[in-house]
Amino acid sequence: MFFETLKKIINTSDINRKFELFYEFYSQKDSFEFSSNTPPEIFTKPSYENFCTVVHPSRVPRRRGFETPEKKAVLLHAIVHIEYSAIDLALDAAYRFRNLPKEYYLDWLEVAEDEIRHFKMINSLLEKTGYSYGDFPVHNSLFEASLKTQTLLERMAIVPRWYEANGLDANEKIIKKLSKNKDPFAKEVIEALKIILKEEIPHVQKGDRWFKWECKQKGLNPLDTYFKIVDSFFKDWKKKELNVAARLKAGFSCNELKKLSSKDIEC
Repeated sequence: MFFETLKKIINTSDINRKFELFYEFYSQKDSFEFSSNTPPEIFTKPSYENFCTVVHPSRVPRRRGFETPEKKAVLLHAIVHIEYSAIDLALDAAYRFRNLPKEYYLDWLEVAEDEIRHFKMINSLLEKTGYSYGDFPVHNSLFEASLKTQTLLERMAIVPRWYEANGLDANEKIIKKLSKNKDPFAKEVIEALKIILKEEIPHVQKGDRWFKWECKQKGLNPLDTYFKIVDSFFKDWKKKELNVAARLKAGFSCNELKKLSSKDIEC
């Protein structure tokens, strides 16, 4: 029932109902049975497709400025979409990979609970602007990443250790930019982003933990394996800006960060 219930939650597109189902499910975590011989379903479309218009990333509204309600909404809508996507990604991490240690499943359910809270926090700010989730087009890059990562090693490398780690960099950048804005609403957004930044570090840590766990199971070198996977997914992956402090806390080594960065960094 563990995996069947997870599948139902992931496929639920009514947001309030999705959260109700999750909380009811998560309240029973002490009695979960994690063994299964049933292969996981590969989801062909994201659960947000029913209420969001999905477009190519180049057609998503650009986050430029913070002067008008619409500009504020565009920024917040982009963040809220990431948080919603992260909920399904965390649930899918628990659903997709079978016969792993109990701690693995509890880790990703804990992440899902955090992501729901983050979604609610940003969504409430979005609604203060007069807009709602689904009012702007979105892209499905994170969903596509989940489709392309059907092994534990690839999933942990690409979703938490690439995309979520990128979020640590982007979050810091947005906070710095908004800090120059005297709008009181900007301060509200900054406070929310600071909470998310602090709590996303353990999410990346969990991905780091299980990536290295799987490398150990397979007798692989984590550093070499990580960059081999990154090379297979991305052409130009050098990063201009890294949140070095956050990434180090999340499990990245100094050698990894130096290889990731297009600049000379100290760590």
